[in-house]
Amino acid sequence: MRKTAGRIGKSENGLVRPALIAAFLGSVAIAAPVVGPAFAQTYSFSSVQVEGNSAIEPATIIAYAGIGRGEEVTAARLNDAYQNIVNSGLFESVELEPQGNTLVIRVVEYPMINIVNFEGNSRLKDEELAEIAKSRGRLVYSPSQAEEDAAAIADAYRLRGRIAATVDPRIIRRDGNRVDLVFEVTEGKVAEIERLSFVGNRAFSDRRLRQVLETKQAGLLRQVIQRDTFVAERLELDKQLLRDFYLARGYADVQVLDATSDVSRERDAFFVTITIREGQQFRIGQTSTVSEIEGVDAAEFEAVQRIRSGEVWSPALIDNNVTRMENLALRKGLNFVRVDPRITRDERGGLLDVEFAIVRGERIFVERIDIEGNTTTLDQVVRRQFRTVEGDPFNAREIRQSAERIRALGFFADAQVNAEPGSSSDSVVVNVDVEEQPTGSLTFGASYGVEAGIGFNIGLSEKNFLGRGQSVGLSLTTGADATEGSFSFTEPAFLGRDLAWSFGVSYRESDNANSASYDTRVGRLTTGLEFPLGELSRLQVRYTYQDSKISNPPAGVSPIIAAEVAQGAVTSSALGYTYSYDSRISGLNPKGGVLLRFSQDFAGLGGDSKYIMTTGLALAETKVMQEEVTLRTIFEGGMINSLGGTNSRVTERFFGNSKIRGFESNGIGPRDGTEALGGNMFAVARFEADFPVGLPEEYGISGGLFMDVGSVWSLDNTLGSGGVNVDDSMNIRSAAGFSVFWDTPVGPLRLNFSKALAKEDYDREQSFDLTISTKF
Repeated sequence: MRKTAGRIGKSENGLVRPALIAAFLGSVAIAAPVVGPAFAQTYSFSSVQVEGNSAIEPATIIAYAGIGRGEEVTAARLNDAYQNIVNSGLFESVELEPQGNTLVIRVVEYPMINIVNFEGNSRLKDEELAEIAKSRGRLVYSPSQAEEDAAAIADAYRLRGRIAATVDPRIIRRDGNRVDLVFEVTEGKVAEIERLSFVGNRAFSDRRLRQVLETKQAGLLRQVIQRDTFVAERLELDKQLLRDFYLARGYADVQVLDATSDVSRERDAFFVTITIREGQQFRIGQTSTVSEIEGVDAAEFEAVQRIRSGEVWSPALIDNNVTRMENLALRKGLNFVRVDPRITRDERGGLLDVEFAIVRGERIFVERIDIEGNTTTLDQVVRRQFRTVEGDPFNAREIRQSAERIRALGFFADAQVNAEPGSSSDSVVVNVDVEEQPTGSLTFGASYGVEAGIGFNIGLSEKNFLGRGQSVGLSLTTGADATEGSFSFTEPAFLGRDLAWSFGVSYRESDNANSASYDTRVGRLTTGLEFPLGELSRLQVRYTYQDSKISNPPAGVSPIIAAEVAQGAVTSSALGYTYSYDSRISGLNPKGGVLLRFSQDFAGLGGDSKYIMTTGLALAETKVMQEEVTLRTIFEGGMINSLGGTNSRVTERFFGNSKIRGFESNGIGPRDGTEALGGNMFAVARFEADFPVGLPEEYGISGGLFMDVGSVWSLDNTLGSGGVNVDDSMNIRSAAGFSVFWDTPVGPLRLNFSKALAKEDYDREQSFDLTISTKF
């Protein structure tokens, strides 16, 4: 039976035609019988005809409709079929028209995308935008997908601080039902942080707190510094950094209440305000240790503590002592032992009494450790950061510390470690979810020194070689009077242990045109093992082979140098070690710490040279005046003891370069005429103070004062020109001056302005020096 009805359709702009649907449903209602109950009228089609399609098969469209031949369907079912075809996203317009026993489906297909172009973009390249957009050539054009792509591109600009960026998708129609899809980008200006201020801070200045944050104020280098652009997501990280900063300094009740941002009328600048409630600073009061496990002596555990009354309280201080005590329990074979720090507050005295309670923990085991997201890094690199393996008792604190070690690798942009219930009530599964980030770098650079002039360097480094956690470096440096190349390789987990094996080779040629009258050539090979001796101390043992040659001396060169030239190429084969202790890495004293380093090399295991070389360094630093001023004292010295009747060479002796400011390279120490000879001994004391100079800290400019005192002295052979002995006595030199530190995109620069206070007549002074600032 033939039924008549209107069309169900969709306009060219993708909107359903309500009038047609109303007419269709109205015709059904009119045709319905009047007598008896009202039932929805049904249709039955012996055939379905598809019109207007070219790229999409009729069977596919009929399948979307879901109406079979001879099947009775209602008007509502026809509307559902229409919606199914529309929702496929393949058609600009759709119409369903019953014609007797035939259902006619008319469609207008969306065009195919010919190419996707981007216009108006400069900060983000076409390749970057193409990776963001999901619309591709040879795919069906979808307006909704194009809008999603435009939003995603705008969001990428927002993350780079360009919140005013707009992206409009446009289509250019071509022959053959094809279109070019063009994203028109208006990038706008960078929304910089014009002002970054704090409310509620009393113990620390705004300047000091701004140094803590990842977000930076816009300044002189706003065109190259990326951290001064506003990124809303970064504020949450900044709030956590501030909280950690205060907690490490004893402010147990600190709250970072809010971080608000206001945009300027031009939408090119933000004003960020962070509200803090500091609370009071607490120190450690009385400490005690109790055992709630029968047979466990609390005195043994108290003996391993490193906590004193009067110390500034910090979470790291408590955690480190808990870890020591729990490690002692493991060494004693006591499983499922937990140490709970119980805090009693003395608000009036600003003290926190700590009771370490040794209690029996839950019997929970680590069922397995699952690692996900490491597309490059091998599982074993992540797994070896755990002190716990499958089957061990579960220790929540150890899992947290393992997570910190994974993040400290620097291989991952993000690393999350969580423990979830295992297959039984007494087991957990540790899930590690990491996100890889680039770990290699290729650098090209230029350097400048007052004496050395302009130099160029190229470097290639990879700190996660082949995903094995190994470090590889290759560099080549050229200057006015020297060329140097080096290669290094480090395996941080040699033999699967906390044992770092390193290997390095270097080669240097110098004509010393600016500091000496002869040429040198030094080739060196070094390999060694390094391992921890304690929480803060490490020991490195190494072997070094060196081949050196002094050549091309001018006529009238010092007899001391001439004698060393006559030796030709000289080799040395040495075993050595370095002991280091660095309290700064513990984080227990955020204001500073102590670094001690002592090294010795014993040459004479083959080769031509026989000597013992000893060097040492002691550094102490602290921050005062709301941590804005850093005071630093450094003592450094070295000595070469020649053995077996041999004499030290100029390629082995100390020159004190960069040790005492105010003097040129090779500018102090024993000298024969104009020829610097170096010395078998050196000692220096340096006193420094770094401080702000009043400029906005976003400029990265600060100042410093220094005073250096020391000397280079002692030679094995002192017979100089004309048979006159060279003065190799310990003549004290000193210099004082001020420094300007500038954090630039090419590195931290240090400009030293100095004046020699005590010197010898033959010393060479230098009142200005420009160097790369280094840290010990």
